[in-house]
Amino acid sequence: MKEYLSQKGVKFEEVDLSSDKDARKELMQKGIMAVPVVKIDEEYIVGFDKEKFDRML
Repeated sequence: MKEYLSQKGVKFEEVDLSSDKDARKELMQKGIMAVPVVKIDEEYIVGFDKEKFDRML
């Protein structure tokens, strides 16, 4: 996913949920229990959905 976003020229922040318990808690409160998760504006995309990324970017 990092390679895909970099190729598209998208700036992003990577968060390691194994070490950032606040970020992990935030996602769990939203019912998100899987990774990867990408947040674009206020929308969360769980998994690597290339077609959705292409539409949103």
